[in-house]
Amino acid sequence: MACVTVFTLCESCYCTVSIVSATSFHSLHQLRRVRRSLDTESTATLVHAFVTSRLDYCNILLARSPKTVIDKLQRVMNAAARIVSGTRKYDRSLTQLLLAELQWLDVVDWVSYKLGWMVYKCLHGQAPDYLSKLCMPVAEVAERQHLRSASRNLLVAPRFQLNTCGRRAFAEAAPATWNSLSGEL
Repeated sequence: MACVTVFTLCESCYCTVSIVSATSFHSLHQLRRVRRSLDTESTATLVHAFVTSRLDYCNILLARSPKTVIDKLQRVMNAAARIVSGTRKYDRSLTQLLLAELQWLDVVDWVSYKLGWMVYKCLHGQAPDYLSKLCMPVAEVAERQHLRSASRNLLVAPRFQLNTCGRRAFAEAAPATWNSLSGEL
């Protein structure tokens, strides 16, 4: 019975991404019509209000999702960047435009950033207890205090059962993302 529930949650995630993608493209289509009468700053404000805020809402749930799911949202982000910058679909250097001019991250990087930010909040007592309990440093586990990972501020990464949705759960994705960061951060 639990497997059916997890499968349903994964399927609803795909449906949600499809709905967000469709509504965002509709908003971008409407903005494209009035783009000539707006300056760049006003266009960026409208794109943020109608598109990127939708992409940002609860996107931490998309951590470690399949590439096909993330690509749908990345296409929306690329279309939004083209509208703000006034570039055409097949112009080169869209990735440089996203990073340099607009200071936007790719969807995968943005989700990883938000996941790392949530772990930081969990470790510093600024997140709900149910999330903070899932982010346990190795140094707090009695059997692992003598390991090198205890001195590097790594988190305990539990094993997961399901390969499809288990690796996407916060309990597994958050420690894995945190442990992948460099030690200087």
